[in-house]
Amino acid sequence: MIEPSLPVPSGAPPTAEPQGAAVLPVSPRTGRFLVLAGVFICAACGLVYELELVALASYLMGDSVTQASVVLSVMVFAMGVGSLLAKRLRCRAAAGFGAVEAALALVGGCSAMALYAGFVWGGETRALLVAFSLAIGVLIGAEVPLLMTLIQRIRRQDAGGAVADLFAADYVGALVGGLAFPFLLLPLLGQLTGALLTGAINAIAGGALVLWLFRRDLTRRSRWLLLGANLAVLGTLAALAAEVESFEKAARHAVYGADVRVALQTDVQEVVLTGGGQGPLNLYLDGRLRVSGGDEHRYHEALVHPAMRGPHARVLILGGGDGLAAREVLAHSGVRRVDLVELDAEVVELARSDAALSALNRQAFDDPRLHVVHDDAFRWLRSTGGGPRGPAYDVVISDLPDPGITESTKLYSQEFFGLAARALAPGGRLVVHAGSATRPRVFWTVDASVRAAGLSTVPYCAQGRLAGFAAGPDRALDSARAPRDWAFLLAARTPPALTLDDRPARRALTPAALHAGARAVERTRIQGLAPSTLVHPRYAHGVVPEG
Repeated sequence: MIEPSLPVPSGAPPTAEPQGAAVLPVSPRTGRFLVLAGVFICAACGLVYELELVALASYLMGDSVTQASVVLSVMVFAMGVGSLLAKRLRCRAAAGFGAVEAALALVGGCSAMALYAGFVWGGETRALLVAFSLAIGVLIGAEVPLLMTLIQRIRRQDAGGAVADLFAADYVGALVGGLAFPFLLLPLLGQLTGALLTGAINAIAGGALVLWLFRRDLTRRSRWLLLGANLAVLGTLAALAAEVESFEKAARHAVYGADVRVALQTDVQEVVLTGGGQGPLNLYLDGRLRVSGGDEHRYHEALVHPAMRGPHARVLILGGGDGLAAREVLAHSGVRRVDLVELDAEVVELARSDAALSALNRQAFDDPRLHVVHDDAFRWLRSTGGGPRGPAYDVVISDLPDPGITESTKLYSQEFFGLAARALAPGGRLVVHAGSATRPRVFWTVDASVRAAGLSTVPYCAQGRLAGFAAGPDRALDSARAPRDWAFLLAARTPPALTLDDRPARRALTPAALHAGARAVERTRIQGLAPSTLVHPRYAHGVVPEG
């Protein structure tokens, strides 16, 4: 892919014909079309490699803004380096372009698998991410002067016209690659197979262009070397594609342990379910532990029961597709209706159908009081969630991923909490899962955002998070540094009372434990923090442990 910021090297191909006019097996017009078609295909492949690196790095390391910035900046820099290095190959542009495309197909096609293997077995991701961004960027940048030379050897034209033609083909190819990745390759093939297939297409397009259209420019030895190189690349990619399923299975076992019962890629995320037989059931979403059967009751009891003190006939749960928050809500006899807004329909179906998970949530989805809506929480609140256009809720429960995850930032913004407040009935309560008290800057930023939406807050936390069970951005940390608590905010239009309804049975949460958690989190208070908003998110660096 050619970046507009990269200048065409001075004294370069547009006006020079180092080898004279090319001898082609087709007319110059057809030859020129085929070169531009090659530019189109190579640009599409180049952008897919770029998006693969961003997506996989975001999945493995979190904080998609940082990962995208690293990949894009390193790759654009490397493209400039590659363009300069390729000046030495212009005298043998066809052979050079063929070698570059074979190398790009191999490196780009294998990049996702290598990055994932490094994370799983080597504990290293950032260095590999930079290395592959550099390598792919250098090879993409090397295409620029070589393609300019080849297209000029077919038919001379002014520099501006040649640049315009190449950029047009390049940008259209980038558009196709950019749309194919999220809507075709990722959902149908997954990240690993999608990258390998892209590498194969890249190798076939580059090899065919050189070995057929410009074969007269190659010596007999060069033709055999390029043919052998491309066959070796295609063979390697095919062999790896055949082993993707075994590779993914081995990687899942290395990450999640040997007791993986369910592993599926939904339209929203990767879902993995382990245990549930001899050991505790664990539910992972995009590699982050969201539910551990050994300690989830501490989290869900602390999330739900303080907010249920008072009127609770109508309850709204945002997230909570595992049904565990609904389990605690439905334990209260005064509940008449519960609306659960969960984006991922397949998580809800798993919570209904999996024997161990449905037993853990006590078949909550079979309760006629529970109504499920599959939608984005922000979008649903904005369109129908409350106020004059929607129902008013006595209790709103925000059971959403940690605020330190970039994808969750909008769900912890002042605007989101304003929409949640609009959904509250007079005297209604909002409870928010707000990370951990061990990350006070993130937690108190959530508090500032809730208060900026016009609500009064009472902070508290629940201890007993199992050692080594890391959720959200903590998965990059060792068990000694993982949080041992969950922190929450209880909010209402007037200062709410932090008390418990004694009727539902609770295994861990007591009034004494609740007030001890409130005192513990209060000791971490940071004054003067600004709220997080959609235009100024303040959680991006929540992945860095504080204190």
